[in-house]
Amino acid sequence: MEVSMQDAANSALYRRIAWRLIPFLLACYTVAIIDRFNIGFAKLQFLHDLKIDDAVFGFAAGIFSVGYVALEVPSNLLLVKIGVRKTLLRIMVLWGAVTILLALVQNQYHLYILRFLLGAAEGGFFPGILYYLTLWFPDRMRGRMTSLFVMAVPLGGIIAGPVSGLIMDHMHGARGLHGWQWLFILEGVPAVLLGIVAYLCLADCPQTATWLSADERRQVTSDLARDRAAASGATRSFGAALREPRVYLLSFIYFAFFCSLNTILLWTPTLLKRVGVATATDIGWLSGAISVASAIGMVAIGYSSDRTRERRWHVVSCGLAAAACFIALQAAQNSVALTVMLLAIASIGIFAILSLFWTIPNATLEGSAAAGGIALISAIGSFGGAVCPALIGWMNVATGSIYTPLAIVGAVLAVGMLTLIVGVPKPRQEVALAQPGRP
Repeated sequence: MEVSMQDAANSALYRRIAWRLIPFLLACYTVAIIDRFNIGFAKLQFLHDLKIDDAVFGFAAGIFSVGYVALEVPSNLLLVKIGVRKTLLRIMVLWGAVTILLALVQNQYHLYILRFLLGAAEGGFFPGILYYLTLWFPDRMRGRMTSLFVMAVPLGGIIAGPVSGLIMDHMHGARGLHGWQWLFILEGVPAVLLGIVAYLCLADCPQTATWLSADERRQVTSDLARDRAAASGATRSFGAALREPRVYLLSFIYFAFFCSLNTILLWTPTLLKRVGVATATDIGWLSGAISVASAIGMVAIGYSSDRTRERRWHVVSCGLAAAACFIALQAAQNSVALTVMLLAIASIGIFAILSLFWTIPNATLEGSAAAGGIALISAIGSFGGAVCPALIGWMNVATGSIYTPLAIVGAVLAVGMLTLIVGVPKPRQEVALAQPGRP
């Protein structure tokens, strides 16, 4: 009975922490996703207004990742020293301001510069929050917490799709501005406001959380200490993480994944328009519907992974399904319904990977290696966000077909998934749970 009461109290504590942190972090990341990928909707209008083509768009979309990678590792290492409050204030105010400035672009060079600066401003946000979650939640809960946090990716699509379409169709011409200019202005302001709220309202760690009692702070510290003891073989220093081959295998896997993530988020509006969806509003609603399916599937797969305490095969199954959908899109090029179905299945798989992938490096890295190693994997992998949009845009202009580069993305993702199974062993915790007699 005493153990049962203690477990109930422990569960109540982490539910309280989750309700305090996750909705706000989810809102912040949702805005980040909207501001990072709203260029995919703006493209439906500004290609004509700026007199640019898909190759220019692809390069501009991809150069975001160059700026992002440049600041990602130093930002995450700085977060360890100054805390999440100051980090989010800096990151969110800057990226909101740059998003608003995108409304002023007049040519491709302005677009390149501001997309680079947007990536630099946002650099460190995602890996920083992943590290922040390791300060609050034990390993047994991180799959669920991470999946709830990264629900921002499909949630951003749910919101951005209809809202972006409505803004572009109905604000076009207001005060002499194009619809795509209003898109950047109206979707940039929330980031600035949320950055200020983060500084005023968040706690940097459990020890500084005034809304937790002393006993609750000790409980969280004790639970996290047990996780560190269980991962006694984990890489503990950033220098050692740099010498760990698995870091680079995971970086390639994340590169393959990131190619597919950027493809689904940047090119879905273009694919829907190509198969015959006429207006930005209709494209927005269909994109939103795809994102709804993605959110439901991602959470279900995240709970399945936590329940079984198995990560790799969940990730691999999702990745192979998404890869197959990318390759099959060409066969659906004359059907709106089939294209939407394939994009929805691919999105579910891709977003599920996003929610589960980081539980794998988190299980083998800790301390400064958890901050720097996570950022290094994310930084190297994020080059997929630079290479892939530029490749798709260039090949689309050069060949007149968007489906060949999409099939290449699917093949790269499939290779990444095979690399995960062959090259990355089970985390220590999964091996222990698989032993006979272990709960």
